[in-house]
Amino acid sequence: MKKITKFLVPLTLTFLFISSLTSCKETAKEMPETVIEPEFNLSAAKAEIEAANKEFMALFAATDSIGMANLYTQDAKLMMNGAPAVSGRASIQSALSGIMNSGISSIDLRTIGVWGTENLITEEGELSLFVGDTEADQGKYMVLWKKDDGKWKLFRDIFNSNLPAE
Repeated sequence: MKKITKFLVPLTLTFLFISSLTSCKETAKEMPETVIEPEFNLSAAKAEIEAANKEFMALFAATDSIGMANLYTQDAKLMMNGAPAVSGRASIQSALSGIMNSGISSIDLRTIGVWGTENLITEEGELSLFVGDTEADQGKYMVLWKKDDGKWKLFRDIFNSNLPAE
């Protein structure tokens, strides 16, 4: 019996040791791939919109209505004081060309505030229209900006004059 005990004790201890090692071993679990989206930053979006406004002003001063129209989404709408709404880039380009041909030589846009999400932002602003160096009009505007191919573009644009109706 001593021989069996001598043999069983080490065998049992070896078995328990091996069992404890294998039972504690963690198997690698496959984790689903997680894509971390950057958080939306309204301040950065505002800076992008202000840069787009500078481009808009430069294109206006250069009388480039085609370049200006390309700052709008394909399905954009332009709503001006005293005129029906204009939809689509081609119609917006024509309307902007008409403004330029009316004698307005430059525009000054000033952003007052922006609100929104990663897909749509509303901008409130003030504007001045110039004929040469003379300020011809002051007004206000609201633009709904839409993210289009990674770039903020004008989706809905409405502005009107501060001058009293004649």
